[in-house]
Amino acid sequence: MRRPSTDLFTGGGDTGRLMAELDWTATPLGPVTGWPQSLRAAVRMVLSSRYPMLLLWGDRLSQLYNDAYSALIGDKHPAALGDDVRVTLAEGWDVLAPLIQQAMATGVASWVPALQLLLERAGYREEAYFSVSHAPARDDEGRTVGVLTVCSEVTEQVVGERRLRLLRDLAVGGDGRTVDVDATCARLVDAIGAHPLDVPFAAIYLRDGTVLRRVAWAGGDADDATVAEALPESAALTDPGTTARAWGLPAAAEGRPTEVTGVADRLPLPAGPWKDPVRTALALPLPSATEAQPLGVLLVGLSPSRGLDEAYRSFYQLLAQQVSVALRNAQAYEEERRRTEALAELDRVKTSFFTNVSHEFRTPLTLMLGPLSDALTDAAAPLAPVQRERVETAWRNATRLLTLVNSLLTFSSLEAGQARSDARMVDLATLTAELAGVFRAAVERAGLTLEVDCPPLPRPVTVDPVNWERIVTNLLSNALKYTFIGRIRVVLETDDEEVRLTVTDTGIGIAEQELPKLFERFHRVQGALSRSHEGTGIGLALVHELARLEGGEVRVTSRVGVGSTFTVALPWSAARRTVATGAPPNGRGDATRAAVQEAVTWLADPDGGVAEPDPASSFLADELTGARILVADDNSDMRAYLTRLLTGQGWRVRAVTDGRQALDAVHRDPPDLVLTDVMMPVLDGFELVRRLRADPATRALPVLVLSARAGGEASVAGLSLGADDYVVKPFAAAELIARIRTVIRRSRTGGAPRSDAAPARDDGVSPQVDAASAAAQPVTAVAPATAVPTSSAPAANTPGHPADTPTPDAVAAAVDDTFAIGTAGDVLDVGWTYPSAPTSAAAMRRDVRLALDGLEVDPDVQEDLLLAVSEAMNNAVEHAQRPSRPEVRVRLQAGGGLVRISVRDFGTWRDRRPAMDRGRGALLMNAYGDVRLVSTDEGTTVTIDGRLV
Repeated sequence: MRRPSTDLFTGGGDTGRLMAELDWTATPLGPVTGWPQSLRAAVRMVLSSRYPMLLLWGDRLSQLYNDAYSALIGDKHPAALGDDVRVTLAEGWDVLAPLIQQAMATGVASWVPALQLLLERAGYREEAYFSVSHAPARDDEGRTVGVLTVCSEVTEQVVGERRLRLLRDLAVGGDGRTVDVDATCARLVDAIGAHPLDVPFAAIYLRDGTVLRRVAWAGGDADDATVAEALPESAALTDPGTTARAWGLPAAAEGRPTEVTGVADRLPLPAGPWKDPVRTALALPLPSATEAQPLGVLLVGLSPSRGLDEAYRSFYQLLAQQVSVALRNAQAYEEERRRTEALAELDRVKTSFFTNVSHEFRTPLTLMLGPLSDALTDAAAPLAPVQRERVETAWRNATRLLTLVNSLLTFSSLEAGQARSDARMVDLATLTAELAGVFRAAVERAGLTLEVDCPPLPRPVTVDPVNWERIVTNLLSNALKYTFIGRIRVVLETDDEEVRLTVTDTGIGIAEQELPKLFERFHRVQGALSRSHEGTGIGLALVHELARLEGGEVRVTSRVGVGSTFTVALPWSAARRTVATGAPPNGRGDATRAAVQEAVTWLADPDGGVAEPDPASSFLADELTGARILVADDNSDMRAYLTRLLTGQGWRVRAVTDGRQALDAVHRDPPDLVLTDVMMPVLDGFELVRRLRADPATRALPVLVLSARAGGEASVAGLSLGADDYVVKPFAAAELIARIRTVIRRSRTGGAPRSDAAPARDDGVSPQVDAASAAAQPVTAVAPATAVPTSSAPAANTPGHPADTPTPDAVAAAVDDTFAIGTAGDVLDVGWTYPSAPTSAAAMRRDVRLALDGLEVDPDVQEDLLLAVSEAMNNAVEHAQRPSRPEVRVRLQAGGGLVRISVRDFGTWRDRRPAMDRGRGALLMNAYGDVRLVSTDEGTTVTIDGRLV
């Protein structure tokens, strides 16, 4: 017998050393010295390989393997060396036996990728996968006496791909539509339930206030309610019960992932490929936008056949994130849907409101237009010229209001989807030419040329004549409004596909970036030069909607400075619709004539002359007789009305159409007061005020602003620019006249407007300081104002308020003088007393402005200061109830680059909610400087401290 080589196991690594030390005589293979050469060769090959290899030899299938294979069988090594494989891998033998027997019986090698095998190599019944080959092993005589197994574990690859499929199913599941949260949860758990090998059961809990509510669950058979019965339906987070704590829900709801053990005792659920009971679960927080408050909890069971290693934990983290993303998307969709539904409901209510209100407008308008028309056409009792002019103005504007109401009704119907096309077979060329012809006089009066080219069409067109009239009217009105030189051309043409109406002008044109928004409702091109700033902003939007209603479309091309072309295209398929039955609507051409009447008012430019008061009128002459007033308004009827109203007071009136003309008129012939509208072309009223206040020659010129824009923000905007008063349309004539008188009187009393800036004195102090200090005179004709005597500003003795009352201490009684501002008062210290009335704010602003004009005050700082003190004055007038003295006292101190203004009233404050008490006014005052408020039983004093620069 040959002696075995002593180096048979040499180079076999740890397993080779163990095999060299093993007592092989106790194994079926016997002593190594008796091994055949074929076995020796096979052993050397196995030990020298770094790939997992197992050699089974003999009838007892004794095992010989290398280091790489020993790692695959885990804690079964090294006991498996030399032992029967049927014992070592008993749990998986039913899978391996057929492959091994086939190789030994047939002598043909086999190959099986991803063979699922049950292993107990880590203390539990493990799900493992191997790619394995079984080849016959032969002895020295060539007989098959064993099997050579070459294998590699692919468990991580198989399980990883399976988990990726689950994550993919979560991401792409559903029908492609985003649905509500509950439906999304159901879809998610359905996708999870389709992968029970990795997630035996799952439940989604969502936060509902302080409660976790189970929304969906999956696990077990379809008709098995074991999971639903074992898991809590809800969990109170403020006081969670024992069951909720056992499942880790409260901790997970606070953002802490929790491992749950002892699951088999509460939920007997077989799982995994070997149907072992689930022993462990994870409660995972679902991340939300707020890290400290998760969206909810995902409760998942762990496979009993896989260990909770790092890969398994990472998979569950990804699973929770995927579920969270889907749920947040669903929540965002639900919120957006609720917002959309709310907006749709709001839009519906708004449309219904506009429709109802517009219908309600028709009754009073009818009762206005009817009598007005009767008065104008009554030959038996003709109106006097003055009365006729007034009635005609009322009739024109009532007609304009009716046109606006009709437009709003039409637009509301279009938005609500209730508009219908009352299609009639019409001669479209004749209809279009007639409508365009109504505009001819207005176009030629504007110095433009109107060209109408509407040849007969080859066949009749079915269209709603009322809608077509509105389309043509709005396009021509728009062209006339924005065209100043050149022509307007109206063309109707056709081809085999469509009928086209083209309105071309040589107007200002439209910037390219504005074209996409041109047909949006209420959109207006900012800063565009036009004949009038009036309008609703729905004209072109109405054209767009009406064209669509008729089955066509509207297109526009334009170049700035060249002109615009609007084209309404009506396909022949739409122009051959079924003709509506019933009588055609009345009033054809009414909308066009009303539009032309409005357009004519844009063209009625004043001649620039001054309207003198009628000597025959019965106005009462006073010190204001002959006052010069400049009126700026782009509405000709408003200019005419204001001119009649003001000349009736004995005042001389010049009327202009925009702010640019007003500026020119002021510089040519300075008036005593400027009365300006806000919304005007070329230069609006606010910009006019801004430029007047920026020019030293016109800084003190009284300005009264008229506007249809009501509300606190509009008035604050006007007053903060330096306007002396702000009047909202519609206004009472008597109120307007009273305000004008107050502003002019105050201007004349406090210092006439200067033609140029006052020169500075040699000592560096402007003479305006002294003038302002000494010029605190009566505020209104009702109650005079009194200058508060101080060491640096002598008091003015005015009627009703002797110089010795009130004293300076009385004005500052409520002011905390311990909060000194250094040298306040060493340059300027002046005070005024005003009646507690809304009109006093304008007088106070003029006093403060004039007092500060001589100081080196930054213009922006001055405007901020005027705005802050105006709010304090308004609050004093509005809030002081049952005043012991019906007056408000204001004191201004300046020095050392600092300023202090105190405003004192003598009443108790109205009990109002904090949101209504000094709300926005307090914010505006604090935006300027430090504001303090001292309130006593005798009144309230507001003190504003700040820097002059």
